[in-house]
Amino acid sequence: MDTLKNAGNYVSDKIAGTGHEASKEANKNVAKDNNQSIGDRVQAAGNAISDKTKETKSDASAEANKQAATH
Repeated sequence: MDTLKNAGNYVSDKIAGTGHEASKEANKNVAKDNNQSIGDRVQAAGNAISDKTKETKSDASAEANKQAATH
């Protein structure tokens, strides 16, 4: 039962990590866009940093769940 739970959590974490990665990339593009206001660019840069942190946490959790499911 725990193996199934860990496998489900792995999939969920991988999906979350992918979503955070996509958001990070979108925010990075806004932060680099000279046509955006400075306020929007700064906010996007901050959001990109936050998304990277969430991506890293999701990926680490996914890896832990993957290891737990295979052992």
